[in-house]
Amino acid sequence: MITVLLFDFDGTLVDTNELIIQSFMHTFDRFFPNRYSREDCISFIGPTLRETFGKIAPDRAEEMIACYRAFNRENHDRYIREFPGVYETIRALHEHRFRLGIVTSKMKEMVHLGLEATRLRPFFPCIISVDEVANPKPHPESVLKAMEFFGARSEETLMIGDNYHDILAGKNAGTKTAGVAWSLKGKDYLRQFHPDYMLDKMSDLLTIVGVEQDEKDDAVSG
Repeated sequence: MITVLLFDFDGTLVDTNELIIQSFMHTFDRFFPNRYSREDCISFIGPTLRETFGKIAPDRAEEMIACYRAFNRENHDRYIREFPGVYETIRALHEHRFRLGIVTSKMKEMVHLGLEATRLRPFFPCIISVDEVANPKPHPESVLKAMEFFGARSEETLMIGDNYHDILAGKNAGTKTAGVAWSLKGKDYLRQFHPDYMLDKMSDLLTIVGVEQDEKDDAVSG
C-alpha cells in the first residue's frame, strides 16, 4: 500500500516551464548569442544547472549558473503558473493523511517561493533540494533521504515526476514510479523509462492510492 508520495517540483507540481526556458534563453543570449534555440533549452530541463552548463562551458559554468539564478529569481512571479487540478489533488491527499514530500533538482529557496505562490506550502513537511545532497537525481540519494524523513519503506513509496531523472531516481531507490503526461518532453518520451504509472491528470493519483470515487469527487471539487 502506498502511504508516501514524493514529487518532483518543476514541471510536475508547478508549471515553471516558461520560467526555466526564459532563464536559459537569457543566460545563453548573454554568454553564447544566437547559438541556442528555445527547443535546445527544453532539452536541458531536468539535469542540474551545474551538469548542463558544465558540459557546455566548464570554465564559465559558475558564471552561467549565477546569471541563470538571478534572472530566475527576478522573474519568478512573472512566469510561474499552476497546473490544473494540482492544488485540489494535493489537498485531498493531505486530508486523507498521505505523507507528501518534494525531491527536486532546484535550490530550496526557490522551491519555497514556488510553493508559496501556488498555496502548496502547508502540505509538504519534507523538501529535499539539490543543495542538500551530494548526488542529485537520478542517483537515489534524495529519494532515500525523503524516505528516511518519513520512516518509509520503498514498497510504500511512490516517486512522481516529469523527467527521466525522476523515474530513474525512484527506481534506483526501489520505489514505485509515476510519470506525468503534462511533461514538456511528452508522455511517450517518459514511457521509455517504464514508470509503473502514467498520470494523464494529477487527480489520477487519488485512484492509484485508493481514495474512493465519491470521496475523490468531493475532495477535488470542494
